Amino acid sequence: MLTPLHAESLVVLGILPSLVWLTFYLKQDRNPEPKSMISKTFLMGIILSPLAILFQAGFGQLSQIWPSPIFEGSSAAFFLWAALVEEVVKFSAVWFIVLKSPEFDEPVDAMIYLITAGLGFAAIENILVLFRTIPNGASAAFTIWTLRSVGATLLHALSCAITGYFLAMAWFFQHHRKKLILVGLVLATMFHFTFNMFLAAADGQLRGLGLATSLLGVMSFLVSMLFAKIKERHIQHQARLAALTNSEVA
Repeated sequence: MLTPLHAESLVVLGILPSLVWLTFYLKQDRNPEPKSMISKTFLMGIILSPLAILFQAGFGQLSQIWPSPIFEGSSAAFFLWAALVEEVVKFSAVWFIVLKSPEFDEPVDAMIYLITAGLGFAAIENILVLFRTIPNGASAAFTIWTLRSVGATLLHALSCAITGYFLAMAWFFQHHRKKLILVGLVLATMFHFTFNMFLAAADGQLRGLGLATSLLGVMSFLVSMLFAKIKERHIQHQARLAALTNSEVA
């Protein structure tokens, strides 16, 4: 039986990986965002996470209306739906907190805030998993926690960074804003879906873990490139605006 102290320890452990990754990615922003905005976005990722659980559960309940294996929790359709719902929920956290804020004043902010919301979402996932696995023993719970710290937690950050990049691109192409956001959500969903399928197909065996880890490596490299690209584009954009202003003054 869990004591209050044990429960608090599990909550802290669940949040810790998200905070570590958040610290790492916040360093990508040369002009740090206000701690209050980062905290609000992180908390909104936590607050909205139950919506994903409800929508995923609702998908499974559809089998009572239309009996079909696609509604089973182990089906590819379910994994695709689950990934889509989670990416939309994480984006919604940023939509509610950030997009109309004056603090959202640089394209790279879109990636930073999406990552923050994703890590908030990952934190509550980690907490729930720890509470579910701790009855199997501390060793089993620690193993799962370790794998999620460098696996699922990072996945949420990386998939959100991809959505964030396309939201950042909307900074330059606002007339295509909805299309860009949709593209970002679709790509993030596909990466998320593929990661989960790799793990599920091998049932936790080394091959599946290897494929999932390789995918995270590819995504990490891609996100690092996207950070560099959006920063470079912003610098070029500012230079063009400065040149235009100077020409008008002259």
